[in-house]
This record gives sequence, C-alpha cells and structure tokens, in this order.
Amino acid sequence: MRVPKARGRVLVAMSGGVDSSVAAALLLEAGYDIAGVTMKLWGGPSDTGCCSVSDVDDARWVADQLGVEHHVFNFGDDFERDVVEPYVADHAAGRTPNPCVECNRHIKFRRLTHRADALGFELLATGHHARIVTTDEGLRIGRGVDAAKDQSYVLHMLDAGVLDRLLLPVGEMTKEEVRRQAEALGLVTAAKPDSQDVCFITAAAGRRRFLGERIGVRPGRIVDTAGHQVGAVDALELVTVGQRRGLGAVGGGSPRYVLDVDAASATVTVGDRAELDCAVTPLEDWHWANGPMEGPLGVQTSAHGAAAPAVIDADGTAVHWAEPRRAVAPGQSVVAYAGDIVVGGGTAARPVPRPVP
Repeated sequence: MRVPKARGRVLVAMSGGVDSSVAAALLLEAGYDIAGVTMKLWGGPSDTGCCSVSDVDDARWVADQLGVEHHVFNFGDDFERDVVEPYVADHAAGRTPNPCVECNRHIKFRRLTHRADALGFELLATGHHARIVTTDEGLRIGRGVDAAKDQSYVLHMLDAGVLDRLLLPVGEMTKEEVRRQAEALGLVTAAKPDSQDVCFITAAAGRRRFLGERIGVRPGRIVDTAGHQVGAVDALELVTVGQRRGLGAVGGGSPRYVLDVDAASATVTVGDRAELDCAVTPLEDWHWANGPMEGPLGVQTSAHGAAAPAVIDADGTAVHWAEPRRAVAPGQSVVAYAGDIVVGGGTAARPVPRPVP
C-alpha cells in the first residue's frame, strides 16, 4: 500500500500530468472518497509549464476515467498577485526568482487548502515526488524515492499543519513505476511529457518579451572587478549571477561569468570562473523546521542540484560552505537537509555589493 488507510475526503490537485493522475488513482484504490481539482492560474497564453488549457482537459479526462468529480478553480488573481508580480519585481531588482516555490507556497498549499476547508475536504493530495516523514519532532518533508524527480526542494516551506492533512501518493515511486501504473490503468496521461519552464512564459516569446511588456528592459554596462567597463548588455533584467553566455565580447580572453547584478546603477560585474566561487552565501527569510541545527547539513540551491555540506548560522543569516562553491543567484531558494529530510529553508540574498567606480 503506497498510501495510508482512508480517513477522510480528499481533494486531489490534478495538474493534467501523469503523476497527479496516478496519485488520484492510488487514493481511489485505497478506498478514499476523492474529487479532483485543476487550478486555473494563468489567463495569458502559455505553451509550457503546468497551466495550459490542454492540461485542464487532460485532468478532466482522467477524472472521468476514474469516475470521480472534477472541479476547476480560478485562482488567477491570486496567482498574479502572489507569483507573477513578485517575479517581475525581482527581475527589476536584479534578482533571480523561483516562481514554482512561490506558487506552492501561496497557491497550491495555502489558497487551495482554504478552498478545501470551505468545501468540507479534510485532506489534500498532490502528485509531487516527495515523502511525508514522521520524526521525533513531528512531520517533515523528505526526499522522494526517485532522486532524479525529487521535489522536496520546492516543498521545503510546508509546515506540520499542512503536512498533517497532505497525502503524496507517488513519493514512494520512481517515475518509471508511475508511468507503468498509468499504462496499466489506461490513463490518457500515461505517456505525457513532464512540464518544463515557467508556466506563464511561452517558449515562443520568453522572458524578454514578458518582462518587456510589463516593466520594460533597460541596458546596462559590464565592468570587471577593477571597475573597468568591458562591455554592455541590452537587457539588465535578464542577467543572472553565474551566467556566462549572452554577454557578448567582454574581453580578457578567458570566459567571463556574472558575479553581481546591481540594478540601482545598471551595472553587471564579471570575472573569471574562480572569482565566482564563494565560501559564504548570505540568506534572508530563513526558517527552521524545528529550531536551529548545529553541525554540517546537506544544503541544496537548485531544484535538482546536489546538496553540498555546509553549516548554517543559528539565526539563519548565512550558509558557510565546507568548500568554496559557485555563487548562488540572489532570489534562489536555499534548502537544508539532514539526510533526506528537510530541516530548513530560505532565500539567497545579495552579498555585500562590490564597489562600482
């Protein structure tokens, strides 16, 4: 049995993908009283991500195949306010946001929970590849069995109150097992590819057009660490720390990497690969799952990156890496693990700005 014994009505978030389709099927098989829901989050055109019109249709077809109710909730205003507007504001400020994390925080596990309460659903379920683990300190998010598909990083903010009523039926499965289960059930989503990219930005137009239509993009100068101008960019808002391509010819012979983006002065600082490494990453908005943890932890700075050993200040103000590592773009989520269990998370902040002549 991949899910616990039935103990209430479940609202299953069905994105139209294979994972949430199988999650719903497993819960139904386990005896749960379920209904599916697809959230309509984005009113603009999108041909990537998880918010397209075809995804709503796919979710509805799966619900029909399973013989369960299917609802569509329009959370477009919430999504615009809590995900899209902060995304745009971060780019304008020279940061690199993580909209999937904010969507989970504000929409999928706050707004949807409120709607579930209003409709009398005791439980919520999704198709995320992560596990809910019982520890001595309470419930925690743990890594999914399939390391390549693990989504615990983007669920790091979930607290015990949410976890107590959340079901993650595919967290104990590999992606291959999920697809085999979908094929065995004849679900229409069995062979559907995984969604990619930011759901409100189309592959055809991309970030440049999206940001250009909302805030405009502006040029900036490129300087080296000595303050000498070595080039220019035509869209400062599209530049991120660690970037190498798209900077044009910046001289110096060896490849140059973005070390800092200063939106106030419209300046991008570049340097060689070694200058991109850092021993400390400042943090903001850090939260511990159950109080500060001393000693080395595994710290992850991207959705599918490897965790690196580090120590985090008790007050959550900085990560101290065991070995220097590539700088983290301000705005990206930083998540700490003890083994496979999430113990804290926050956001990378901008280091002390380099002086720009």
